[in-house]
Amino acid sequence: MILGVVLAGGQSTRFGSDKALAELDGHTLLARAVDTLSGWCEYVVVAGRETAPAPTIPDWPHPQMGPLAGIAAALHFARDEGYATVLTLGVDSVGLPENLPELLSPAPAYLESQPVVGHWPAGAVDAIETLLLADTKHSMLAFAGAIGATAVKISAKPANINTPADLAAMERKDGI
Repeated sequence: MILGVVLAGGQSTRFGSDKALAELDGHTLLARAVDTLSGWCEYVVVAGRETAPAPTIPDWPHPQMGPLAGIAAALHFARDEGYATVLTLGVDSVGLPENLPELLSPAPAYLESQPVVGHWPAGAVDAIETLLLADTKHSMLAFAGAIGATAVKISAKPANINTPADLAAMERKDGI
């Protein structure tokens, strides 16, 4: 079973407001991300927020630790609830390929162009705990390397909405 997790605990500093609630084509980025994962996963949660259109889990070990804290929370939840793997994406990941789960299988694997979009084994929880509790840089690539994850290249780079201009470009269908 695959657990879907939207990583939504960021501060949206470049965006200037709560990016998760920004709308694209009449739907919030958060709702779009939940809907996307719902098509691929048995269950979907949102990491790093208190309210969302899906159940929420807090970042682990605490907020303000970047996307790894959301993935750590997801891996803990997956392990405790009996999910084999976790499929993650950022709240601002738009334009993902329809066959994403197949592209990222077997886990562990991630999109080279957007490492927060990944497929992680629940058993990687010990590795992410070690990384987050260490006095080192907490990077997605360090985690991916520690568990031997495969970087997957795809021809069309998914959008990553970081600024209002990026969102406007998506609205115009110009892409980012």
